[in-house]
Amino acid sequence: MGHNPQSAAVFFAIGSIFAWGASDFVGGYATRRANAFLYTAVTHLCGMVSMVLIAALTRAEFPTTPQVWWSLLAGATGGVSLALFYKALSSGNMGLIAPVSAVLGAGIPTLFSITTEGFPGYGHVFGFLLAGAGVWLISRSEDGVSRPQGLGLAVLAGIGFASFYICIRQAGDGAAVWTATISRAASLFITSAIVLALGYFRNPLDRRSIGLAFCSGFLDVTGTAVFIRASQAG
Repeated sequence: MGHNPQSAAVFFAIGSIFAWGASDFVGGYATRRANAFLYTAVTHLCGMVSMVLIAALTRAEFPTTPQVWWSLLAGATGGVSLALFYKALSSGNMGLIAPVSAVLGAGIPTLFSITTEGFPGYGHVFGFLLAGAGVWLISRSEDGVSRPQGLGLAVLAGIGFASFYICIRQAGDGAAVWTATISRAASLFITSAIVLALGYFRNPLDRRSIGLAFCSGFLDVTGTAVFIRASQAG
């Protein structure tokens, strides 16, 4: 039986969903008591170190210069987006924040792929319309007037995630572990600069938050690496 690249892409995509979902849950819970940008910086530090070790052990080939630049751009947008996402989740509106950012994060790259690779098919488009309608329904406030808490941050995070996906796709077929490492290095630099500039380091994380940050960092970068493999497969 021949190998089906599309099946492999689906398999890797589902794996990234579970890794990212678990990371988002842990991060959303932890940032209720910790600063989102400081927590995200520690998360990116853990993720970068984890991927460096894996890349060294597997002796993966280092990406080309264009792949490095696309990975850095992906990390710069993804790093800030994750911090905004955690901040939105800390509002306690997880059932709203997650689907809003997810649909934007998936819908914008779909529109991009339509313009660059062609129409994906009516089934895919119908699915996104259903998802968009679902997000519109759950994002409505109970009084129909006020905006739900955290919605604006969720929209910004979703746009940022979409930029991350598009840039990662442009990074090409380089080793997934190195692409994930480089993107996390950029994310760490951006979030650390924000932490230092705004003085968030003055309220350090406690041991429990640091432990959760390491956990979500490993899950997040694992989801990134698996998503890169999905993007390369189909």
